Amino acid sequence: MSKPEKFWDRMAGSFDKPDGSFSPVELKTIESTKKYLRPDDVVLDYGCAAGTITCEFAAGVQKVHGIDFSAKMIEIARRKAVERGIENVSFTQSTLFDERLTNESYDVILAFSILHLLTDPRQAIERINDLLKPGGLMASVTVCLGEKRSRFVGSTISLLGGIGILPSVKSFTTAELRESITGGKFEIIEAENLLEGPSTGCFIVARKV
Repeated sequence: MSKPEKFWDRMAGSFDKPDGSFSPVELKTIESTKKYLRPDDVVLDYGCAAGTITCEFAAGVQKVHGIDFSAKMIEIARRKAVERGIENVSFTQSTLFDERLTNESYDVILAFSILHLLTDPRQAIERINDLLKPGGLMASVTVCLGEKRSRFVGSTISLLGGIGILPSVKSFTTAELRESITGGKFEIIEAENLLEGPSTGCFIVARKV
């Protein structure tokens, strides 16, 4: 088991929130994403964590599949779906590059709070593009610690990541994030900062082109 996987397994309990217990940013993310979802959509939630947000979308779409590489997160997510009686949601311990995920299978792919945790975000964005149907959407929220007002926070997190206390975090600027997405063959159709204060949390919806 890798160090990042062990870290997120340890953190899994803190993601097991009571139903409806969302932060203002999470509520805004859910609200902003729902307007892009249709009843016949098949949705992939990449980096679904404990599935709390994933389950919020199930009622408005045909099917939602959540993936996360933390076994503990997936265990909680599956239990949550059963407890709530949600039958059109499933969860798998997996990565984005699992061969069981086939190209052009999804109408919408969610990537919430995940791109800045990746060694190669551009590769992941290109894989998301492959998995989406023509004209499909990617909805993401990404912390941009490379912005001037976020650099102290970003430097501190990078230091903690370097000594193994936290996972490594990529310090995106907003411009770098947008370039990574458009360079991955997407057209950005909405972008909004969801955070106030020293950090920038960029909500982006992009269409496959």
